Amino acid sequence: MTGVALVAGASRGLGLLVSAELVARGHRVHGCARDRDELDRAERLVNGGEVGPRPPAAGDGTPPRGEFVGHVCDVADAEAVAAWVDGVRAAEGRIDVAIHVAGIIQVGPVESTTLGHFRAAIDTMLLGPVHLCLAVLPTMLEAGTGRIGVVSSVGGVVSVPHLLPYSVAKFGAVGLTEGLQAELSGTGVTATTIVPGLMRTGGHVHAQFVGDAAKDYAWFAPGASLPLLSVSAERAARRIVDGVLAGRSQVELTPLTWVGRRVHGLFPGPTSRLLGLVARALPHGRQQGPSLSGRTESVKGAEAREALDSRLVDGVSVLGDRAAARLNEEGSREE
Repeated sequence: MTGVALVAGASRGLGLLVSAELVARGHRVHGCARDRDELDRAERLVNGGEVGPRPPAAGDGTPPRGEFVGHVCDVADAEAVAAWVDGVRAAEGRIDVAIHVAGIIQVGPVESTTLGHFRAAIDTMLLGPVHLCLAVLPTMLEAGTGRIGVVSSVGGVVSVPHLLPYSVAKFGAVGLTEGLQAELSGTGVTATTIVPGLMRTGGHVHAQFVGDAAKDYAWFAPGASLPLLSVSAERAARRIVDGVLAGRSQVELTPLTWVGRRVHGLFPGPTSRLLGLVARALPHGRQQGPSLSGRTESVKGAEAREALDSRLVDGVSVLGDRAAARLNEEGSREE
């Protein structure tokens, strides 16, 4: 096998495809998620070749496929992450690659947002990567080689309306990997900042809607599904793995991400004013916040779709729905 890889958030969606891509390249992938049933399905899908690149024909000169092994672990729990990493290191004797994909998406206006929503986002999408990086770095630094990747978002470089907790956490993740890339210079270990835009992963069915769920679902689901606004998750996973294994500092996956990042950098004031107009056009929601409450009430995407009951929205979201069925997004208990 080519190497040993860790993927956090590996059981479905983009994480599942990143795991499958690494397996196709000969890695033994130890993937973690919180749900054992999801992981069992992921093992069958990846090891059976049902997701990701097609298994190569015999004798074509490509390396033999690796294997996916699932582990129950919550990335928000530092001790659980340490135990997962220590167990893999003890069993394999090495860790070559670590990619953090795990995330949650909370959609809604700030007046419906609580401190609990911010904590949930930060625990998973900022502290999760911190936990993984700190756990794998001693082994990688000792070996003098290693590849780390953290999936952020265009929302981590331009704060997006109705996604404030998500953007706060993703901004932190960008700072983490950009800082690590500099700190690790000359060590043989690299850290890649991955900045995707919208991808057709089927994640809209698991998004957590905290405001007017039906109305927010009506714009969010098509945005995460339409070809002109979103990219194929399979293509995204391939480019992510290419970039991380090559040790690149940045991987930007869509033209919109590239343009948005640079326009915001050059014209932050006008960009913020434009996004303010977008926010004013989006639906308002329940007045449960803003508050310092620890509550995290939300409506899952699948439930919001039922409440909306729109054939038009279902029709323009069909590619996203197909991705959900293909990538283990359906039938899961939680994000």
